[in-house]
Amino acid sequence: MGVLKVSEELHGEIRKSSFVMSRSINAQAEFWLKMGMLCERNPEMTFNEIILQQLKQEQINPQTLLSGQQGKRE
Repeated sequence: MGVLKVSEELHGEIRKSSFVMSRSINAQAEFWLKMGMLCERNPEMTFNEIILQQLKQEQINPQTLLSGQQGKRE
């Protein structure tokens, strides 16, 4: 595990977003880092397409998320 320094302004945005998304501050920052990396590696894909791709890689059916059955996989 490493240490990552961010500005106070960015830390505040991470903190607010982590509350909204029910994630820890570290989990929110890690999510943003991962998504930024994936977006840079896949510039032809939209954010939603990348999210769907990640769900499929984990064998998660997006429809089960919408129906409130998060624990079930395809």
